[in-house]
Amino acid sequence: MRLTNGVLIRRVPSVTVIDTVAQALVASKVVFSQESLVVAVSGGVDSMVLLTVMHRLALDHDWDLTIAHYNHALRGGASAADEIFVREVAERLAVPIVVGSADLGEIESQTGVSIEMAARRARHQFFVSVAKECGSSKVFLAHHAGDQTELFFIRLLRGAGSLGMSGMKRVSPSPVNPELTLIRPLLGLAKSDLLAFAREEGVGFREDESNADSDILRNRVRHQLIPLIESNYSASLSRTVERTMDVLGAEHDWVTESARQWLSSDRAGQAFEGLAVALQREIIRIGLLGLGLVPEFQLIEGLRTGSPDVVFMASEGRRVARSELGDIVEVPLPPKGFRSDSCVIELGAEKGEQRFGAGQISWQFEPMNSVVLARRSSPDYECFDAGAVGTKILLRYWRPGDRFQPIGRVEEIKLQDWFTNEKVPADERRERVVAESAGGTLFWVEGMRISEAFKLTKSTETILKITWNRDPKN
Repeated sequence: MRLTNGVLIRRVPSVTVIDTVAQALVASKVVFSQESLVVAVSGGVDSMVLLTVMHRLALDHDWDLTIAHYNHALRGGASAADEIFVREVAERLAVPIVVGSADLGEIESQTGVSIEMAARRARHQFFVSVAKECGSSKVFLAHHAGDQTELFFIRLLRGAGSLGMSGMKRVSPSPVNPELTLIRPLLGLAKSDLLAFAREEGVGFREDESNADSDILRNRVRHQLIPLIESNYSASLSRTVERTMDVLGAEHDWVTESARQWLSSDRAGQAFEGLAVALQREIIRIGLLGLGLVPEFQLIEGLRTGSPDVVFMASEGRRVARSELGDIVEVPLPPKGFRSDSCVIELGAEKGEQRFGAGQISWQFEPMNSVVLARRSSPDYECFDAGAVGTKILLRYWRPGDRFQPIGRVEEIKLQDWFTNEKVPADERRERVVAESAGGTLFWVEGMRISEAFKLTKSTETILKITWNRDPKN
């Protein structure tokens, strides 16, 4: 018997599973009689045990249950069969059911997030809609103790912070709507307890064949990593993980409370840069969540270490910046039309630099014999024949009708066609900076190859070395 995250975890005979869940819910005053409750049911053994237990308890507590089944449609006919199975169970139990689905591939392509993240967000948004439809504020999920250990290692391998490493809580707010409460009454039970209950009570369930797919990280953690550690390093691995989660959870709660106090205080004269790193990260995380954005580590670090007001692109295609006081503010996207900004640079001096738009260009002239033509030492700059470029250049953005001759090609092509061939996203094209020579010919396009007509040759006498540094995430 052990305690983790306020949840009692113990090995129990299958006949006591119902009593264990009832005690977790009723004795701890998580739910009350005559409530409308939503039960998330996938059709797997965990959710089917949860549904069975909740259905039996509902008779004693006058609960009005609704089944929520989300069809991710990622496994073809198997996903459809899962839905049919859950619908049949709902009909047999006389419990209303709401089924949802979404084109996760389309969500992934539009938002840039992974299928896994798209599925999770779509599923939780579905739970919110179901709860609203049936007048409930609570959704029950079938996570169990084994899921905690798996989650710990998955997040460890992905570099999660203290919040992620603290694991799931038995009661927590929905990640997409804090007014909805998520309840995990099986979190104190082992997977073997659920399987034993299903066998003894004759609970039917669907097997997900993808659970054996070793290409999926969770499956490798479940079937390879955890058994390896338990057999060779720590037989009491789950207990060690639980203690670690407790410690990290308590530490994160303290940092979160400190961050909220700082954000609600009069910060006049206080420097965000002088705060502890952990506090800075949590302040930014809270700010991103407040805008409905995913607080990814790289985005947090960019905002934390970057200068105030530097714009960063979030994964959802929205732009944000951090103020001097640490507030995260959303920056409107640029207009969809073509940008007319331009900047003429005279190349009279031996070297120089100039800001333009979201970045800075630096240039310098070098004699031809100072560069080895076969290999550049850095990808951060480009070298051109200074004589071909001329005495001045024009920096601007892509315009309709622009043509360009990429190095290696014998003819010019439309820049729009080249963007398409190189798979440059449509919303990035109008942000790409280009450079015209003194004669009005494009010789450079940001992030792409130089022009054939301006490359270094054996007849080149002077090299024009150009470096372009765009502000991070801009």
